[in-house]
Amino acid sequence: MKNILIVGFVVLALLGGMWWSQTLEKTANDTVTTNGLHSHPELEIYVKGEKIDIPQNLGLGAVHSPIHTHDDVPIIHLEFSGVVTERDMKLAEFFKVWGKDINSFGSDIQMTVNGENNTEFGNYVMKNGDKIVLRYE
Repeated sequence: MKNILIVGFVVLALLGGMWWSQTLEKTANDTVTTNGLHSHPELEIYVKGEKIDIPQNLGLGAVHSPIHTHDDVPIIHLEFSGVVTERDMKLAEFFKVWGKDINSFGSDIQMTVNGENNTEFGNYVMKNGDKIVLRYE
């Protein structure tokens, strides 16, 4: 009985170690930086040709969101401390801060990033200096 418990414990420890190792590897691959980040992509949104105003001071309040706007819209401020992952910087995260979904303005979307067509939409990882344009028809 004692041997069965020892073998069971060893197997459990090995399986747990493998799971933990894969979790660390996945997190490490998704990590953009461990020292914080401050960058400024721009976002413009058009619905049937009409420009939509992105609210000023979005994500600012008693608790500031690391993704926010000031009065210099269309600039989005990404101001993170500590570990920053790609998931943190996805365009969908900006829409969450806004209280919207990327499909809030329609589902027929065309997206360009720095003048190039892009189909990542909400999964796009925003970078400093990006000029992102969403057009909804």
